[in-house]
Amino acid sequence: MARHIYACPLRWSDMDAFGHVNNVVFLRYLEEARIDFMFTQAAEAGAGEFAGGSVVARHEIDYKRPLVHRPEPVTVETWVTRIGGASLTVSYEIKDTAADGTETVYVRASTVVVPYDLAEGRPRRISPVEREFLTRFMDEEPAVAV
Repeated sequence: MARHIYACPLRWSDMDAFGHVNNVVFLRYLEEARIDFMFTQAAEAGAGEFAGGSVVARHEIDYKRPLVHRPEPVTVETWVTRIGGASLTVSYEIKDTAADGTETVYVRASTVVVPYDLAEGRPRRISPVEREFLTRFMDEEPAVAV
C-alpha cells in the first residue's frame, strides 16, 4: 500500500496560548495534505477532476500528543480507506519519524470527501480514472476507530 507523504511547515501563528499547535490548525494541516494529494498528485496522474470540486462531509480526529513550534516540517501521511460510488474516506497520521525509525504520532484522523459538481450544485459519482488513482493508495486500516 502506498501513502501520500506531505511535509507540512509549521507557522508561528499556529500556536495557541498554551504553547502548542491549536487543535483547529491540525484540520488545516490535514486540508493542505488532502489538497496536495487529491488536486496536485491526482492531476499529475491524469485524475484531475477532483480539483473541479469536492466537499468535506465529515472529519474525525484523535489528538495523541501536543505539537510545539519548530523550524522543521511535520509529516502528514495520507491514504484511502474507503471508496464508494460518490464519496471516499481519506485517513491521515500527522507525525515525526526519528533517524532510528521511532515514530511520534500527534494526530490520527479521517475525512469523508464527496466529489461535487459546482456548476450543477450537487454531488457527483467518482469517475473510473479517479477510482484507479485512489485505489493505488487504498488500505483497509482506518486511522481513527469508527
